[in-house]
Amino acid sequence: MKREYFYVGGEYVKEDPPNSNNTIMTGQIYVEHLMPTSGQSQKYPLVFWHGLSQTGTNWLNTPDGREGWASYFIRQGYEVYLIDQPQRGRSLWEIGHGNVSYISVEQLESVYVGPENFDSYPQAVFHTQFPGTGLRGDPIFDVFYASQPKLIEIQTVSEQMNRQAGAALFDKIGEAILIVHSQAGAYGWGIADMRPGVVKGVLAIEPVGPPFENVPPLGNGPARPYGITDLPITYSPPLTSPSDLTRRTFPPAAENLTECIRQADSPRQLPNLAQVPIMIVDGQASYHAAYDYCTVAYLQQAGVDVQYLNLTEAGILGNGHFSFLEMNNLEIAAKVNEWFQSIP
Repeated sequence: MKREYFYVGGEYVKEDPPNSNNTIMTGQIYVEHLMPTSGQSQKYPLVFWHGLSQTGTNWLNTPDGREGWASYFIRQGYEVYLIDQPQRGRSLWEIGHGNVSYISVEQLESVYVGPENFDSYPQAVFHTQFPGTGLRGDPIFDVFYASQPKLIEIQTVSEQMNRQAGAALFDKIGEAILIVHSQAGAYGWGIADMRPGVVKGVLAIEPVGPPFENVPPLGNGPARPYGITDLPITYSPPLTSPSDLTRRTFPPAAENLTECIRQADSPRQLPNLAQVPIMIVDGQASYHAAYDYCTVAYLQQAGVDVQYLNLTEAGILGNGHFSFLEMNNLEIAAKVNEWFQSIP
């Protein structure tokens, strides 16, 4: 394997008082570029964009030391780009972007990697795939929690920085497939909207959702006023404000699923995202299992070519929110690789 790194994006700004005469750079991202020793044999590289309170190390290997998705896809002949989000990990932090927050031990245990121990939501009882107990004191959990960095609390600030950095990265590397997880789902929609000609596909692993609202166990109330994003995205006919998106609430499709908010009659379309093949993946035992189908339906209603890989229906069972780190991670990787091969 060959390896290089670079930084991309960012802008020069003046520091906040009392150092307002000083110029600094903000918004740049660290990018790690990994290549098969024999060269890329696949058509498009893969760009991995991690989620909330994570870094690009998510994709290198698993917390218990098994092969991660980066190594797997390099073995399949792909070039791989791993990023650290702006103001995260090796992408330098600058003050002046509001408060920061962390994922607590309690939240990581009860929602993300050990929900079966807490009955946090109905699907939690099916969770079997995270290695170890998913609880503090387990060495695998402790290693994973040690990797959780701080993050910007203001979502619109984070979304704007990630969009700009993503556009700059695709401008530099050209055509590639974008892989996003969780919080980065909204960033992926924004990046693909800005660069539909070079983002050749978006694999969204449990993207932040559902449309227009947060639901338990992580919040409850209005969110994402543009449906799938906090910031404006291209609709046709164009919007003058988020209120132009007339809404209708649909009842849950089955037991233990959430209701869905979609557009009402004559839905506006997402013409830029409609140019990009999209796949959404969710796991049987994740809290996303209750509502990712709503995101799929919202995108389809807006004219987007989206496929839904429901791991339960595919016979891949027991996965939580971090399926790409769990014990059957390479089985899932092989499944999504079938979709990568279909992208023209």
